[in-house]
Amino acid sequence: MDKKIGYIFPGQGAQYVGMGQDLYQEFDRAKQIFDRAKEALGLDLAKICFSGPQDELTKSAICQPAILTLSIAAYEVLNSNFKQIGLKPSACAGLSLGEYAALVACGSLQFEDALRLVHKRGQFMDEASSSNPGTMSCILGLEPDVVKNICQKAQVEIANLNCPGQVVISGSHANIQKAHDLAKEMGAKRIIGLNVSGPFHCSLMAQAAQRLTHELEGVDISRPQIKFCPNVTADYAQEPIQIKELLIRQVAHTTFWQDCVLKMKHDGIATYLEIGPGKVLKGLLQRIDQGLEVINLEKVADFFNLEQKLGGGL
Repeated sequence: MDKKIGYIFPGQGAQYVGMGQDLYQEFDRAKQIFDRAKEALGLDLAKICFSGPQDELTKSAICQPAILTLSIAAYEVLNSNFKQIGLKPSACAGLSLGEYAALVACGSLQFEDALRLVHKRGQFMDEASSSNPGTMSCILGLEPDVVKNICQKAQVEIANLNCPGQVVISGSHANIQKAHDLAKEMGAKRIIGLNVSGPFHCSLMAQAAQRLTHELEGVDISRPQIKFCPNVTADYAQEPIQIKELLIRQVAHTTFWQDCVLKMKHDGIATYLEIGPGKVLKGLLQRIDQGLEVINLEKVADFFNLEQKLGGGL
């Protein structure tokens, strides 16, 4: 295949009850990944992913390892059952939580280590949310500089810059409401409250970031074998120490997904495989640049469609 390709992995919020079930039933490799997750965490993620309940799957400490497990199950199916396709990614990236799957794909992080880290990360984020309650909202139709000014006045923070035309903010409930009022005054087209359990990617998560630091101290991270583009810098990171620092910073810091994608696009990557649940990243990439091609890999049919598509070249 002549075209450069990027592997991208979804973040928290992509989960839904029933995800991964057909992959688990069709491919032994996928089942093995779910079994390894159960052994590593003592949690039956397959049962929760396939049957719910939704409230349980939505908890950060559950959905984060669940999304990671399905993402890596799909990645392993691609590499083992469809290795004849011969895909070689030029770069990997993930949205927030998705960075851990990206690091596994890059050869930097062992799957079990990533699982334990995101399970703890989810617990720490849930506990930080209990100590510092808050929420997140998406502001549509205002430039980032205008939203930044609103955030300063309302004492909230920009959490995510995912694509043009929308800015996600994070903070306490009262201050987010102040930001809503100011955004309406400034002419925001729409304000969408996000269904999240806390004020992620802002300073209210500092406690979670600090606790994650201690978890990362005991984990081996290797230099990526494939280019890895993290959210905090939107530039490639190679050194294990730097990667650990960025994983910590990311918890309580703005993520720059749009800039990550533009970085990879600048390097000539115009085709992406979104590996894991949902199509959130496909939607974001189409808003960033309609010329980018995104192929989802989650369900059994997706893999056979990819194989058929590659018969004529991607």
